[in-house]
Amino acid sequence: MYGGIKAIAFDIDGTLYPSWRLYVSIAGYFLSNLRFFLKYNKVRRVLHKTAPLPDFFEYQARLWVEEMKHEKTLGVGDVEYAKVRINEVVYEGLKPYFSKIKTFPDVYQSFVAFKSSGLKVGILSDFPPEQKGRLWGLRSLCDVCIGSEESGALKPSIYPFGILAKKLGVAPGEILYVGNSVKYDVLGAKRFGMKTAYIMTGFRRLFNIKCREADISFKSYRQLKNIVLN
Repeated sequence: MYGGIKAIAFDIDGTLYPSWRLYVSIAGYFLSNLRFFLKYNKVRRVLHKTAPLPDFFEYQARLWVEEMKHEKTLGVGDVEYAKVRINEVVYEGLKPYFSKIKTFPDVYQSFVAFKSSGLKVGILSDFPPEQKGRLWGLRSLCDVCIGSEESGALKPSIYPFGILAKKLGVAPGEILYVGNSVKYDVLGAKRFGMKTAYIMTGFRRLFNIKCREADISFKSYRQLKNIVLN
């Protein structure tokens, strides 16, 4: 087993499926809610830099209200309204689109192989995994499946990685975390002491530009499976 690991865990968005497929799918929805998403993206950038919060969703709503303070829309200045609106547009509104998205080739087969080899398998995403439904059949193969929001902090905070390790019951150095973001996935997991794998996409994949910060850089899940299990 690669590096003596006992568990392997994955980000979801851009890691289990190509990000461009989602962007194409939600283009119309995004444009119809353009003002909302522009403001919401500012809120998420702040949250990526914020220490663990006792109530993540409350603070997220307060940040959104602050962003929308000059709007004249009825109820827009209310935190409870903000919670409802964020849930409506983001958490529930995007949910139907994921059933139409296809994963990268060999994702399911790789999960089966990792599980069959005796590795614990986990999911840690910055958005609620339940937003993706049955996770393309992967949920039943996971020992742990969590969203970083429930820990009170988004990646690259080490806090959600700590929750992941605790729930897996495996030491950080015995976990391989797989992601598509150098800043949030690779560096966040490494700061907590995990081994890391980076999926190369786009120009990185085309020109074989590996991630220097990651322990493993891979182009396909078949390649990842071979590296980890052989």
